[in-house]
Amino acid sequence: MKIIVCLGNPGVKYKWNRHNAGFLAGDFLVSEFNLPQPKKKGNLLFSQSQQLSIIFPQTFMNLSGEAVIPFMKASNCDFNSIIVIHDELEIPFGDIRLKDGGGHKGHNGIRSIMQLGGSGEFKRIRFGIGRPDPSMSVADYVLSDFNKDEKEIFPSAMKKVKEIIENSFL
Repeated sequence: MKIIVCLGNPGVKYKWNRHNAGFLAGDFLVSEFNLPQPKKKGNLLFSQSQQLSIIFPQTFMNLSGEAVIPFMKASNCDFNSIIVIHDELEIPFGDIRLKDGGGHKGHNGIRSIMQLGGSGEFKRIRFGIGRPDPSMSVADYVLSDFNKDEKEIFPSAMKKVKEIIENSFL
């Protein structure tokens, strides 16, 4: 079993927030891989086939590990079996990069998974959201919506996410 962990915040008010890049990618992947609509199980939503689960923690970003680690354990999976999709401030908007292991770089969702799972040795797909204007706090920026121009880049960015998953994970 392979698990694609899509990080974001639950609720419609957060749907287009920069911090929800992982959820948006997950929605795209569920459709592209012809998986069933996600259903609720405990503190996450998940869509599953025999070989693949796509999960969306419903714990809010800072507590993502509380949903991810129990799902991994229940699925008898270790960190080699997961890839986490998340937003990344240090990468220009729309750039998609694969990273294998490492630290959390201040990302609270990744930090939570690492703290509860005891390791940072898992693959990540980092969805570049760029840095905010210096007059805006990082918290306000990641919780603000993508603008119209940014939303137009999504189709090509999502295709790149899928390509990375197919070539480096599945």
